[in-house]
Formats: sequence, C-alpha cells, structure tokens
Amino acid sequence: MTRRSDSDNDGETSSPSPSWRPKKCKGEKHVSFPPDEEIVSGFAERKDTINVDSLTLAEVIEAYKRSCDRHQVEPKPKILEQLEQVTSLNGRAPCLDLKGERLDHLSCEALEVILKSLSFDFINLQAAELEENGASSLLDMILYYESTPHLDISDNTGMGISGWKALSHLIKQSVCLLRLDVCNVALLQYPAQVLSRALLSSRLTVLHLQSTCLSGRPLFTLVAALKSNRALRELYLSNNNLNSEQDSMQLGDLLRYNSSITTLDLSNNIIANSGLEEICEGLRVQTDGLKVLILWNNQITNNGLVHLAKVLPVLKTLETLNLGENNLQNRGIHTLRESLMMNHSLLQLGLEHTHFTCEGAVALAEFLAESRQIQRLDVRENEVRTGGLMALSLALRINHSLTSLDLDHTPKQEQEDFLMETQKSLLREISELCTGNAAHHRIAAETELPWPDSSETR
Repeated sequence: MTRRSDSDNDGETSSPSPSWRPKKCKGEKHVSFPPDEEIVSGFAERKDTINVDSLTLAEVIEAYKRSCDRHQVEPKPKILEQLEQVTSLNGRAPCLDLKGERLDHLSCEALEVILKSLSFDFINLQAAELEENGASSLLDMILYYESTPHLDISDNTGMGISGWKALSHLIKQSVCLLRLDVCNVALLQYPAQVLSRALLSSRLTVLHLQSTCLSGRPLFTLVAALKSNRALRELYLSNNNLNSEQDSMQLGDLLRYNSSITTLDLSNNIIANSGLEEICEGLRVQTDGLKVLILWNNQITNNGLVHLAKVLPVLKTLETLNLGENNLQNRGIHTLRESLMMNHSLLQLGLEHTHFTCEGAVALAEFLAESRQIQRLDVRENEVRTGGLMALSLALRINHSLTSLDLDHTPKQEQEDFLMETQKSLLREISELCTGNAAHHRIAAETELPWPDSSETR
C-alpha cells in the first residue's frame, strides 16, 4: 500500500509511471489517460466493495481471513482473539496488541482490512520483527486510516530506510497520533535524522526514547529539532548513557529554549554533578515550563545538589523532583533543606535509597514543618530509625499538606526491643496523619474551604 504524496518524500521525487506521462508529438502536445484497470494498479490491494460503515464484527473477522488467504499467510490467532473481544465498531477499540508477533511484509498487508474498519486507542507493534517493506506498508496504513493516538514500535531493529521514512511521514502528517514509543532501537545516523526532522512539525505530545543510544550526535540532532517544537509535553530519555559533558550541555540548551516540555525523564544516565549544573542553568531561565524532572540513578552527590539548591527557590512550575538512587547522604539533604523551604511549587519529592540516616530525616522534618504544599515524600530504603521517624511524626502534626510519606514497612534493626516497638507505633501514627491530611484535603476541595494555616495543630 502506497498513499504518500510525492511532495512528502523528504526531498526525494519519484517519476510518474510511463503510462501517465504526457505524450508529445512534433508540433503539438497531447495527454493520454490509461485504462481504468491501470489506474488502480498502483495500489497493493483494491478497496473492498463492502460499505465500511455498515460492516459487522463477523464481517471484519471474515474479511481478515480472506485477506490472509489472498496474501498466502496464516491468520494470527492472537488477532482473531482480540477481534472477537471488540464490543463495538463505533469509536476506538482499546488495543490491537501485536507485541512479539512476527509480521513480515505479507502479514502486514493482510492487516489493512482491519485498519480500514477499526481504529484503536493503542497499537502495540513492540518486537514484531518488522522488515523494511512490511514496516513501510503498515505505517502508511496507520497514517492513511488514522488508526491510533498511541503507537509502540519499540524493539524493531530491521525497519530499514523505507520503514523509518514511513514513520517520519506518520509523525509529520497524522492528526491523531499523540504518543509514540521507540525504545530499544539504536537511533544512529539516518533514524535520528528523519525522526528529528519529523518532530519539527509533529503533533506528538508524548515521546518515549528509552535505550536508543542517543548520546552524542543523535542527541544534538534531536535537541536541535525540539528547541522549536511547541507540541511535545513529555520526553523520556532514560538508559541512554547521557554523559555529564556534551549531552548535559544539550539538555541544558533544550530547557533554555523550550518551555513547552513539562516532563523530562533522565533516569539511569550519567548526568553526574557537572551535568546537573548544566541542567540547572537551563531551568533557571524557565518562567513557565518543566513540571516533572526525574534524575533517578545519575551518579549525583552532595556537590551536585549545590547547583540545584541555587535554582529551586526561583522555580515556579516544578511539581515533581525524583533524586532517588543517588548518593546524596545527610550532607545532601542539609544542602537542599532551606531551598526546599523557599520553593512554593514542589508537590512530590523522591529520595528513595539516597543513603541518609536519622540526621537527614530530621532535616526533612524541618522542611515538612514549614511546607504548605508538599503532598508526597518518598524516603524508602534509607537508614531512618526511631529518632528520624519521631521527627517526621512531629512534623506531620503541623504539616497539613502531606498525604503520602513512603517509608519501609519493616522497622530497622535497633539494639533495644522497645525501640523496635516504638518504630512500629510511629509508622502507624505517620500513616494515620497522612490519611487525615488526605481526608481533610478532599473535604476542602469539595466544600472550597480554605487550606488550614500551618500554625494550627491537631
């Protein structure tokens, strides 16, 4: 199936077939038209004569079986099973899940009768072993029929030039595609270029590019396109070996020039302290933009938090900050404490497994006692024992905003048995206080009551 216009070939032009060319005679010009049967010969498969609007589910299933027979492939049992579960042909079906199904060219062509009749909230082509011709044909169909707002083509490493070009056209031209997942595929050279060019004019709002070898030139190409993109809202770049030098400079530039991206996930990279400085410099100039920043497992220490502490007080939109799985220790928590108090936008703070003890917990308790907006704090997998739990419990008697304090359910080992029992009691109390805050929050929202002043106590 080929329905892209010649003007959309990324700079390439294709010659019309000989039968469509004007025939020239000496002294005059004539235009000849091909026979009717040749007009439709360019289509991989002619349109069925059945009126799509009046199809029944049974007819769609039967049409798919006939299409498979025509293309000499076996109907996929997984597809038949999913079609039988469709409850209505009006609106979008929940999902067409083809994950792990091998889709060669003919299997892809056989799917057109389904895409012609049904649309889906999500089409999952992850690890479908798409080949170049099959990928090109299937992605053209998804564009032509506007089949889905969410497409996953992760783990397909053999799409070839034609497949990537078809994906580029889909991204640029689709009016309904909003989320794209392209993970576990090396975005090197041509794939990175065509994807970046497509993003210059796409409607995508969510883009997942985890484990795509983006470090270096590919990231530079991507950022160059995203600097002027105003549609994308969420960008996921975890597991790309992004480094603390050139890559972090590019990320800083992205934040300087793009204030439309609200979620940036940089988990499991090597941003480190110097890279965090570059990112903070980009954040500093944003007056409206990033709401979620995930820096999980990026080799950040207390020295890097110095840069974050400088920028936190001036951030007006950041609502979620995840620093989990970094070696922050007690010094890092102390470094952040005052800047957290001065920030008035942060709602969620992740500090799981950041290697602090009761001393760090006490510093966090001081922040909680002052904060009127923080809603969730995650301090799991840290050495928070009785003293730290007691400080957090006391802070929650003053704080009325925190509705979730994530702690380890099992008490930490203490030398005295009564301290272990005290930990259990404090864990229950903290849970009850958070539940009380959540209930009060719901009541306030329903009745539009003013939020209680931090000076009030229970």
